[in-house]
Amino acid sequence: MVDKFAQLSPVDPQKDPYGYLGLVQNPDGLVSRSNENHSNLLVKDVTINQSKNTWARVFLPKEMVYSNPTSKLPVLIYFHAGGFVICSVSTPFFEDLYTTFTTKLNVMLISVDYRLASEHKLPVAYDDCKEALEWIHDSKDEWLTKYADLSNSFLMGSNAGANIAYNVGLSITDDQDNNNLQPLNIKGLILNQPFFGGMKRTDSESKGTDDKMLPPCLSDVMWELALPKGADRDHEFSNPLMDPKSGRFEKIKGLGWKILVTGCDGDPLFDRQVEFVKMLEGKGFVCER
Repeated sequence: MVDKFAQLSPVDPQKDPYGYLGLVQNPDGLVSRSNENHSNLLVKDVTINQSKNTWARVFLPKEMVYSNPTSKLPVLIYFHAGGFVICSVSTPFFEDLYTTFTTKLNVMLISVDYRLASEHKLPVAYDDCKEALEWIHDSKDEWLTKYADLSNSFLMGSNAGANIAYNVGLSITDDQDNNNLQPLNIKGLILNQPFFGGMKRTDSESKGTDDKMLPPCLSDVMWELALPKGADRDHEFSNPLMDPKSGRFEKIKGLGWKILVTGCDGDPLFDRQVEFVKMLEGKGFVCER
């Protein structure tokens, strides 16, 4: 029976006995079955920084791994939503997203957990996620060495995660930082309904006061909890139009990065996202709307 299972599992039982058995050892010490909610996926958790209790969950498409075990997959590095103050990689709401992206796109998806506000105000989340990139580029993890095409990687996030992808992306455009991450080569940013803010209300925010998901009053509280002490919503972490480091866009263009921004009409943050795209156009990026 063990020999038969070994033919199906790419996991070395000496290195990861839990993964070999189809189990996930979670950071809280509990064990779950990796195929309970991810029947088409291989899943495992990895520690990024034990002292900070930061970690990531790695997803592989079973069919791709079994049918072509020598192939290398593009890497999608994902930062989760939650306004910087709630949720984690293991929040059940994200399960379908992980499955869809991993199986439909045939990628290795690495969902990064980061410390939350208000206990850990920005830029802690940015620093944690940048440290995850450093771990990925230098990792000897078996799945990364066998299945990851680090030269073809993208940063993606939703809501606050999109804000993180943007700010972390900007921070690594420095020549030295970018070179230090090799062979990890970021090709672009995928920003799904990015969480941005500002002191002056936009039209979509004014119309969204009764929104059931993210009314402006809730966004205000999240920014109050997440921003550095004494900062308001026009801080560069919140309002990209106020970012003084605009010269970094030239470096992004020089690296050939692509930026995809998605939004949804009816979202109170929609006008913020449109303003952001207009800013990118002003920096010379070609945007389709």
